[in-house]
Amino acid sequence: MDETTGVIRVLLAKVGLDGHDRGVKVVARSLRDAGMDVVYTGLHRTPAEVVQAAVQEDVDVLGVSLLSGAHMGIIPVILKLLKDAGAADIRVVAGGVIPDDDAEELKTQGVAEVLFQDSPPDEIVATIRRVAAGR
Repeated sequence: MDETTGVIRVLLAKVGLDGHDRGVKVVARSLRDAGMDVVYTGLHRTPAEVVQAAVQEDVDVLGVSLLSGAHMGIIPVILKLLKDAGAADIRVVAGGVIPDDDAEELKTQGVAEVLFQDSPPDEIVATIRRVAAGR
């Protein structure tokens, strides 16, 4: 959270070959409308690029949108890179098409929350606020 304004800072990322970005753009708009400062990295980013951007932007929450099924390979790499960068306090939220069993496993690995493809905007905003408050 920005120390002077109290505004939650969020970086949204599309990692890997997933080229579907309509949903993440809707999420970005919803978070901005709720008063958050949102940075969207665009499509086809590497885990290293996403972590570097999250650290540079000094975000509270890193939201990773995945529809490709690669979440169990990509998210652990992002968590490790954040730790290696001394930024393990940045909370990671995964979103997209993620099976329930995988969601639970991601949480045991350190993901703060998992949102699903049918999560309504109000739920997403509330989740990001709750996650950021826990930082």
